[in-house]
Amino acid sequence: MSVITVRIPKEVKRVLEKRRVNISETVRAFLEQYVRDMETKELAGRLDTLRDRVGTKIDAETIAKLVREDRKSR
Repeated sequence: MSVITVRIPKEVKRVLEKRRVNISETVRAFLEQYVRDMETKELAGRLDTLRDRVGTKIDAETIAKLVREDRKSR
């Protein structure tokens, strides 16, 4: 695992600590979700490009199958 450092205003840190928020876990979860969102958007763009190139030659079920296979391969 890699280590990163983030600077936040003292007031934000105070509120988070007051509410007993695990800052490391919260930031880690946010970044993991952010990466998943970016990958989903990239894949959607690739699918749009493929759909434009192929047209209606591939049905929706085949596209869904290809997406699942791509996700499993990662």
